[in-house]
Amino acid sequence: MKKSLYILLVLTLMMGCEPNFLDTQPTDAVSADQIFLTTENALTSLNGIHRALNLQFGHQGQGGEGAAMIIRDMLGEDLVNTSLGNGFYISVYRWNTNVSETSSDVQFIWEYYYSIISNANMIIANIDNASGPKADIDVIKGQALAYRAWAHLNLVQFYGKRYDAAGSNSQLGVPIVLEPILVGGPRNTVEEVYARVHEDLEKASKLLNEDRYAKSHLNINVVNGIKARAYLSQGKFAEAASFANLARNGYTIMNETELFEGFNNVDNPEWIWGFDQIDLQTTYFTSYFAYMSLNFSSTNIRSNPKAIFSLLYDKMTDTDLRRGLWDPTGTTFEPPSNRFVKKPYMNRKFLAQGESSSVGDVPYMRASEMVLIEAEAMARSGNNSKAAEVLYELAHARDPKYLLSTNTGQLLIEEIMVQRRVELWGEGFRFFDLKRLNLPLDRTGGNHVSTVLENNYKRDAGSNEWQWKIPLDEINANDKIIQNPS
Repeated sequence: MKKSLYILLVLTLMMGCEPNFLDTQPTDAVSADQIFLTTENALTSLNGIHRALNLQFGHQGQGGEGAAMIIRDMLGEDLVNTSLGNGFYISVYRWNTNVSETSSDVQFIWEYYYSIISNANMIIANIDNASGPKADIDVIKGQALAYRAWAHLNLVQFYGKRYDAAGSNSQLGVPIVLEPILVGGPRNTVEEVYARVHEDLEKASKLLNEDRYAKSHLNINVVNGIKARAYLSQGKFAEAASFANLARNGYTIMNETELFEGFNNVDNPEWIWGFDQIDLQTTYFTSYFAYMSLNFSSTNIRSNPKAIFSLLYDKMTDTDLRRGLWDPTGTTFEPPSNRFVKKPYMNRKFLAQGESSSVGDVPYMRASEMVLIEAEAMARSGNNSKAAEVLYELAHARDPKYLLSTNTGQLLIEEIMVQRRVELWGEGFRFFDLKRLNLPLDRTGGNHVSTVLENNYKRDAGSNEWQWKIPLDEINANDKIIQNPS
């Protein structure tokens, strides 16, 4: 762990540095003392974390958070590969990646999130001594704490067993790392990881407010959104509902016009957090849109347009505006040229800048997600009327003929979960949702292609496969770590 993640630390610092800073001294020779002499310099390290979320870590299909989002949905039932394409993410889709300790994607997820943690730790350890306004120190440190919490939260959901609200959660999670240079240690328990997540988020919440430079930066709304996600995963529904409500304060649900603009603009009024990509930061085939969009001319998109699970599509009402984000016949949407194949249920939810440009902002957190967390948490707490009211805010915006739900209990929960699956399709939530709810994977009865899946239609709830293998490189380098069972 130590060597590989230190290299990634240098890379992300390089990406975060401004040209005038690079001119003074090579990045690989810059000490932490020099980086943190002033808050202005320290911002280069924080910008390195922001940029790392869109950085290519290994091959072109390992592009930071966009790739992690795709991976999480490839493990669910709602994202369909219509063909083998050029092979990217097919091993993940078949559930072959997560059970292989030598998989490059298993290594990628581990290194990616721990590199975020390492960078955050460097900031946390040094920023208090930087010269500059106290307000700037607070903002930099608060964001670093939030990033560290967010990365640990994602790691434990990949590599640890699910959080059991009725148990002690002494099952193995992931190592909690609080030092800048990572030295391999033992795995902490799932309970310990969640406790650290909340401790860091609580500290961050005392340092941040609504103000920030851009939506690629973290503010109090993002912190509250991460809290809501963590509490939902833990089954602590009162807290999840409360923080979800706080997170979406000041953000409105997008209208019909904005719904069809391609989910590629961080200025959308309901985006709470997202990657703000400028045209000069071209990512070509590393981009999220090189795999998920309708219109970018990558081999993967041209031959394997991503589709929605037909059984989920059929759950939408005829008047749901979101039906227009997918083409059930495969004849309605017009890709840029006849080089693109058309497939039933293909999506146009995500649009790149154009056929020759994969540039596009990537959504990490939206107000709609927070509405759905709040509604689900209310429903699972037995507060049916409030849950229905909250759900109405989103459901009516997406379907003008939607009426306030009269469902209660499990029927209301199921209605909310369908709304969640449709609304957040392709944004990286389904694997974690299935895992936290201890649900089986079932891809049968729809449009998944047996030859593409290699008949990997089902996985039992709670089986060992839901815990990703620890990368072999980590096992070999760290004699304190225990591998997940096969």
